[in-house]
Amino acid sequence: MRHSRMLRATWLFFFIAVLTWLCFRWLGRPSDGVDGTFEVPVPYDTYQRGKGRFEVPPNEAIPPSIRWTPTPEHFPVKNMVSLPQGKAQRLPRVQHVFTQESEAAKADRMVKLDTIKSAFQRSWKAYQSKAWMHDELCPISGKFKDPFNGWGGTLIDSLDTLWIMNMKDEFSEAVSAIRELDFKTSVRKDIPLKKTTMKDLGGLLSAYDISGGKHKILLNKAVELGEILMGAFDTPNRMPLLNLEWDPASASKPRRTKSVAVLAEMGTLSLEFTRLAQLTGKAKYYDAIDRITNAFQNWQAHTQLPGMWPAIINPSGCSNSQGDGPSCKVVDMLSSSPVSSNDTFTLGPRSDSMYEYLPKEYILLAGREEKYRHMYEKVIEVAKAKLMFRPMTKEDDDILVSGSLVMQNAPQKGESTFIPHNNHLTCYAGGMIAMAAKVFERDDDLSIAVKLTNGCIWGYEKTASGIMPEEILRIPCPSWGSCKWDEELWQKALREYSTYKTIAGAIITKKYYMLRPEVIESVFYLYRITGEDYWREKGWAMFKSIEAATRTEFGNAEVDDVTLEDPPKRDSMQSFWMAETLKYFYLLFSSEDMISLDDFVFNTEAHPLLRPKPV
Repeated sequence: MRHSRMLRATWLFFFIAVLTWLCFRWLGRPSDGVDGTFEVPVPYDTYQRGKGRFEVPPNEAIPPSIRWTPTPEHFPVKNMVSLPQGKAQRLPRVQHVFTQESEAAKADRMVKLDTIKSAFQRSWKAYQSKAWMHDELCPISGKFKDPFNGWGGTLIDSLDTLWIMNMKDEFSEAVSAIRELDFKTSVRKDIPLKKTTMKDLGGLLSAYDISGGKHKILLNKAVELGEILMGAFDTPNRMPLLNLEWDPASASKPRRTKSVAVLAEMGTLSLEFTRLAQLTGKAKYYDAIDRITNAFQNWQAHTQLPGMWPAIINPSGCSNSQGDGPSCKVVDMLSSSPVSSNDTFTLGPRSDSMYEYLPKEYILLAGREEKYRHMYEKVIEVAKAKLMFRPMTKEDDDILVSGSLVMQNAPQKGESTFIPHNNHLTCYAGGMIAMAAKVFERDDDLSIAVKLTNGCIWGYEKTASGIMPEEILRIPCPSWGSCKWDEELWQKALREYSTYKTIAGAIITKKYYMLRPEVIESVFYLYRITGEDYWREKGWAMFKSIEAATRTEFGNAEVDDVTLEDPPKRDSMQSFWMAETLKYFYLLFSSEDMISLDDFVFNTEAHPLLRPKPV
């Protein structure tokens, strides 16, 4: 009886949480304000929630005669922060020590590798013939689109995958095309900072690293792009403009970052700018991201959920005042006013790569800067206590899911609502936690990484297509322990959510699949770290399902409804399909010394950056 009452109470909590989630799904947004000294850029409405994708209508395109030129800084740095000095630490080993495989196992593995490579080749050849030098290929119509800056997004994003798959002729052709790219002009009036940094800057640096530094044009182009992006940091508090208006007229005016920002956009710059600093010896690139890190470090213990940061933040140093209007002061995020009536804390959408980059930056700096370790360890303890839960399943599966916590700012400050959802974007967390468990010697966390990854694999195994939906709502168990199925509770859920589709004890709130990589990313990490063939078996089943459901003449397409065995397709294939998803599938079945986790660290777009060697 007591167990039944607990489950009913859990369901009531779950129901209230979902209703609250629907209300708070798009957080309120205050107007930006500055004093008479600063000009705040006004980006397209499309960007206000951190969306960098925007295809400029032809009549709004910036003419090529307008070009970026260097501009003196309005807020120059007085005391430049240099890269951490000292000897590179010999960090704990990440990868499993693998033994030699049998000839039969190798033959089977090579067949799977060739199948995955064939899928990439089909997409790449279609891009070459139909969308060359454009951002994306439309895989059904064969058309192209330029939702970023028209700098050949798929071209740059795929460079390192070409090298990894030993497509050296295609790699050389792509490098030659890179020479023709002109970062100093764009049809767009702004540059989405996070997307450009992780895809373009990261892609160029990665291709340079994994090809042994032989193609200097790649580093030269990375420097060219990096110089342009540095203009984003020219603000009073050095918090960057997340949509950088690059034209000379805009750059000539003092500017301040907006008072509404997505956490991940502000916190996903460190790896790329650090690697650029390492390769060029120019401290300014590291200085730019170190100031962001320090701001987050100072704020970490003072958020509504101490240890983590809300998904939407105010990095401007602005506060909304009563009276005549908003005012701005050069203060830190701790002093800035909340951006809405609630804060959402999650490892998932709008926050994800902020957390991912904490252990990865520690690795890239070879353990020379301890603050990244300390910040990560605070995050993960809070996430385990407040976000992770065991979902109720018919088989009583020993799995975990990471949800979200919404906390009120006003008028009921401190009140919280838990959202028990499993978002595909959050599924990177298993890989992150597994990697950090090895580097930081947090052995108990490895089992959590396994359970989180299995929680996402569960979503693949329960649909007719064999693919996990974008988002699932779960019924949380009272604890991480055994949790028997309650049919009465489930039937009540069906009545309350009769308009949603369901799978095996879960409610599907977003039933599409966008060719996302997060689950196979974690599967790849778990295989390389544990050495267990189980992960290859799960990964192969995932690949077969994705290829069967998404394959088109010109590549692979997003699908609308994974609950159908043959889901309808969308004419969209974002560049991460070739940059991330197929790369992780390929590396899962490659020899384990191919891009070893002890030699490279991946950025959030799956671009491997070379780790410093200990002396």
